[in-house]
Amino acid sequence: MSGPRPTVLIVEARYYDEIATHLANSVIATLDKAGFDHERVDVPGVFEVPAAIMIGMLSGQYIGAVALGCVIRGETDHYDHICRESSRALMELSMEGVALGFGILTCETYAQALDRADVARKNKGAEVAAAVLRMIELKDQFSEFNDEHELVE
Repeated sequence: MSGPRPTVLIVEARYYDEIATHLANSVIATLDKAGFDHERVDVPGVFEVPAAIMIGMLSGQYIGAVALGCVIRGETDHYDHICRESSRALMELSMEGVALGFGILTCETYAQALDRADVARKNKGAEVAAAVLRMIELKDQFSEFNDEHELVE
């Protein structure tokens, strides 16, 4: 790659700080290895992640985005609402053309979340980074096809 490296926006819900750190570190390592820059933005919780991604993508500075965070089931139905609505909003962003890596862990316990986030265990951060890189690649592939096959109106 010549010139400036493309930049991926990483939006982290920092409510569970240790989980977010594990996820972000493995996302960053994967992006670095692939030759991409990144910018990290933190938000208080998972509910705020989709809006932060939308605002960031509207700036035109980013080629894709990664959503990171964790929701752990509690004693009320708050878990269900946050999981459903944040997932719905992120899906809407992806359907609008945002190359997106979905790294919101939805777990029953903190131990389960840590197992998924830890690099030495499940390493979900690396999976999320691989997903956004693939979606960026697909956008480029289809963009090239569309450029070569412009429709005449």
